[in-house]
This record gives sequence, C-alpha cells and structure tokens, in this order.
Amino acid sequence: MNLTDLIGTLAALLTTFSFLPQAIKTFRTKDVSGISLSMYGCFTVGVALWLAYGILLMAWPIIVANATTLSLALSIFVMKLRYH
Repeated sequence: MNLTDLIGTLAALLTTFSFLPQAIKTFRTKDVSGISLSMYGCFTVGVALWLAYGILLMAWPIIVANATTLSLALSIFVMKLRYH
C-alpha cells in the first residue's frame, strides 16, 4: 500500500467510525429530535455523491467508507422521517 492509499484508508476509517457512536445512539433511543431534517438530507446526498465520486475514480477507501456511512445515514434519515 502506498502512502496515498494509506492516508485515504486512515481518513476513511476515522470519518466513518466517528459517525458510528451517533448512529448507534439514534438506533437505540429512536430519539431524532436533535437532528435537523434539512441538514441530514444534505448530508445524506453529499455522502451519496462522495460514493459516486469514489466509484468513478475506483478509489476503494472512498467507496467503502461512503457506502458504509451512506447506509447508516439513510437509516437515520428514514428514522427522522418516521419518528419526527
């Protein structure tokens, strides 16, 4: 693994795993009152675009991190719509 891939992989791991505690808390409590629907909508679309960008570049750190984050973000977004 070259330095560029190492940096990308570390960045992907850190940003994805930093999102995980909030996702777990939201799944457990179903409390979405502190989540802005418009912010989360923008965030989810942004993650989807990062995923598309990674796919176009065939950059696996970007693809894996954003596919993981997108699945969590979509789940929370759906919960926000359902439990608002």
